[in-house]
Amino acid sequence: MDNELAKNAIFDCAVDGFTSQGAGVCRIGGRAVFVPLALPGERWRVRIVKVTKTAVYGRGEALLAPSPFRRDPGCPAFGKCGGCDCLHMDYELEKRLKLDRVNDALRRIGGLDLHCETILGADSVEGYRNKAIYNFGPGPVCGFYRARSHEVIQSQRCLLQPECFDRAAEALLDWMKDAGIPAYDETTGEGLIRHLFLRRTSSHFAACVVAAGDVPMGAADVLRRACPELTGVLACRNPDPGNVVLNGDIRLLWGRDTVEETLCGARLTLSPLAFFQVNTAQAERLYTLAGECAEPAGKTVLDLYCGAGSIGLAVARGAARLIGSDIVPAAVENAKANARRNGVTNTEYICGDAKDVAAKLAAQGLRPDVIITDPPRKGMDEAVLATIADMGPERLVYVSCDPATLARDLKRLADLGYAPERCAAVDLFPRTCHVETVVSLSHF
Repeated sequence: MDNELAKNAIFDCAVDGFTSQGAGVCRIGGRAVFVPLALPGERWRVRIVKVTKTAVYGRGEALLAPSPFRRDPGCPAFGKCGGCDCLHMDYELEKRLKLDRVNDALRRIGGLDLHCETILGADSVEGYRNKAIYNFGPGPVCGFYRARSHEVIQSQRCLLQPECFDRAAEALLDWMKDAGIPAYDETTGEGLIRHLFLRRTSSHFAACVVAAGDVPMGAADVLRRACPELTGVLACRNPDPGNVVLNGDIRLLWGRDTVEETLCGARLTLSPLAFFQVNTAQAERLYTLAGECAEPAGKTVLDLYCGAGSIGLAVARGAARLIGSDIVPAAVENAKANARRNGVTNTEYICGDAKDVAAKLAAQGLRPDVIITDPPRKGMDEAVLATIADMGPERLVYVSCDPATLARDLKRLADLGYAPERCAAVDLFPRTCHVETVVSLSHF
């Protein structure tokens, strides 16, 4: 009963579920209680720490019966840093829980008769990230934010990043301490260094120092000494108090201002602002799957939220025509350059918000045969979905990074005449709760 679930009450309970944020779920007095770091199949002694009308939160006081899938996280910051959710479990369990999350959303939110049976796991679950943002705070300290906060948790070695990322962050922090350069303080708006943005590909490695004011030139020398493999160092002057990291003027301090990568046989050039999946090997599998679902041979394809053109280039060679759009100007310019560089001449790219671009193309009478969409985590606006349906493509391919908004949008698309046919999950973010999903839909 609810009155039993008072703060500091203690219960022994079985964990039978798992949330999208990585907490275990047990049931006490008929209510779900969320317990961080608990795994399905375990028994815990749980202390109630917060009770609201909509949720109950607990803390594991003692693990009474561990899961056979429990593992040593191997990271001293695990449970405090908000970067990882699944270091304490076997990778096979992690994949199963992600697949369960996708199917739960499809059933519960989408109300769909669609079951995702496949998840494409990663060959490597450590050191796979090609991009990272290290945050700086008063002290100075450097690391990653605690979950749902901007408290910086210090980290000297992150298992998800390549070693050179940690080396660059440590060098910048040591230089700040030695030179007396303060980190930015979000509460007062004082200080200078805010973030270190890093991106590495098979052939390039770029660092961008983000600061509230002008970045001292010494930062480039420090980073280059620590990381001889660097090919470019940039500075971003971002005095705004918001959460957008690369917001403001970006200038080149040394080297080149872009990186290059090969994906699905296409050579891509990426600017700092261009979207690119953080796991290159798994992105290849994701885009190959999306291309198979698109069946583009001889057809006109519209690629919404195209970024630097990664998915589009994977399907453009077989298509009659490909039109891509993105809201980030630098990404659109990258997409154009990438098409030229790869000798792909049947593409054109438009800069603008997806709903505006889709409405404009529809008004011009464009009737694409296939639409590929890879929206941000919030999914798509209803106006975009309605315009897509008005265009009447025979096939849609939806690439999603959030099962909940995917299920919501699939439900809306079903009402607009599009039925899901094929669904597969791809694990681009091992050791976290995030999962990508590809769904193909056809007009009925």
